[in-house]
Amino acid sequence: MRVFLGAALIAGSAAAAPVDVIVRGGTIYNGSNDAPAVGDVEIVGDRIVYVGPARGTVAARVIDAAGSIVAPGFIDPHTHPDSYIRSVDATARQNLPWLAQGVSTVIIGVDGYGTPDVAADAAKLQASGVGTNFAPFVGFGAVRGRVIGQDDRPPTPAELAQEKALVAKAMCEGAYGLSTGLFYAPQSFAATDEVIAVAREAGSRGGMYDTHQRDESSYSIGLMGSVREVIRIGREARMPVHFAHLKALGVDVHGQAPALIAEIEAARRAGIDVTADQYPWNASGSSLDASLVPRWAVDGGYKALIARLDARATLVKIKIEMSENLRRRGGADSLLLTSAEQEWTGRTLAGMAKAWKLAPIDAAIRIIRVPSADGKNAAGTGVASFNMTDRDIDLIMRQPWVVTSSDGSDGHPRQYATFPRLYAEYVRKRKVIDMAAMIRRSTGATADMYRLVERGYLRPGYFADVMVSDPQRYAPRADYVHPREPAAGVDALLVNGVLALKNGAATGARPGRALLRATPPGC
Repeated sequence: MRVFLGAALIAGSAAAAPVDVIVRGGTIYNGSNDAPAVGDVEIVGDRIVYVGPARGTVAARVIDAAGSIVAPGFIDPHTHPDSYIRSVDATARQNLPWLAQGVSTVIIGVDGYGTPDVAADAAKLQASGVGTNFAPFVGFGAVRGRVIGQDDRPPTPAELAQEKALVAKAMCEGAYGLSTGLFYAPQSFAATDEVIAVAREAGSRGGMYDTHQRDESSYSIGLMGSVREVIRIGREARMPVHFAHLKALGVDVHGQAPALIAEIEAARRAGIDVTADQYPWNASGSSLDASLVPRWAVDGGYKALIARLDARATLVKIKIEMSENLRRRGGADSLLLTSAEQEWTGRTLAGMAKAWKLAPIDAAIRIIRVPSADGKNAAGTGVASFNMTDRDIDLIMRQPWVVTSSDGSDGHPRQYATFPRLYAEYVRKRKVIDMAAMIRRSTGATADMYRLVERGYLRPGYFADVMVSDPQRYAPRADYVHPREPAAGVDALLVNGVLALKNGAATGARPGRALLRATPPGC
């Protein structure tokens, strides 16, 4: 692929008005279910003005896309890019892990972590300059933490009113809905009725319920019980529900994908708007404390956990439950330690236990005991947990209501390599889905689910988020040992009409925008 600068004339019949950019002669997948076709995409400012056969147009810049795929910039509906888009380093704020995959828009504030101060946060991020667009959710964990803290108890009526008011405020400031991570403390301490009451504030204002469900395995209410809880929340809060990174996690639930799909299909037939996203990896990303430590032990936060580890009676009980959770995860060999710049980085929990001459649970506790700089959390407990089977992954991937996400987090290769891995492994090699399905589920289908206005499609009038990639070279470079290698094969990426990647390299531009929802009724 070659990028030409300067005025150029595209051969054709009657000449059209001059434009700023033409992406010329590529195979266009427009984000819909339409068949691909060779043609041009013309851009003026931040908008697409024409998509179709060459028609004879003068342009200030021409991108030669012959032999390449031209598609909408990918939309990643579940991301953790804070170390990039919130960095003090302007280069980091280009958000290269996602740009290099062809991603032009990321959804943030997921798993219940999105700030209630949506407007102020969005304004600060946009003013700092980021490489990708971003669309925020308000997080139940952030809301509950602000009102109740880290304690395992129900809210008082006054506190519940405060939670509801914070969500209503965030929705009026442009949040796309309420996200939860009911697997994680302190969100795990909330009863379903509390979640429904808070979610209604988002649902009544047109928002989505996006959730890392309470149990993807057999930790508490079980995978199927958790699926039913999500559907109940959607039904009673009267809002669309979306399962983040849908999976059957751990040895106890392998093979249950058909049952969870059947449950979701039944809800959809009953009129509930249920969708999901999925990442194409057999290892999830989490932390040792979230994966192994029982929830009661973190009541009150990290310092309270350390106090319980220091008390012999509670330590014994914690270790017994951690051993069972390690079994669920598939054992110490299945946990790869991913936090950067630690003694254990890149080694398995089993390997560190052997090196330290400790039992695996004791090795895990040793790691958990190392505090972060502020003392509020553990410093380096990130893990890639190998806990899914190909059979379940493939079946979930084939569902028409499932789109692709990265769940990109520091230390896991999915942050740098999800979309090219989907292409290389599941489209080209194993043929689980085809190219058209991959692009549809990375663009237009995602935009439709999240109601992103004039994004996700190559259509006149839509924003000019456009990717040009070489189908022979589009590939992941990151792996579990080297998780921070940018993807290959995206030759050009325009975000709002501005080249963020040119000839495969970052341009230094940071043209991303805050994509806030229009103010809903009742605000």
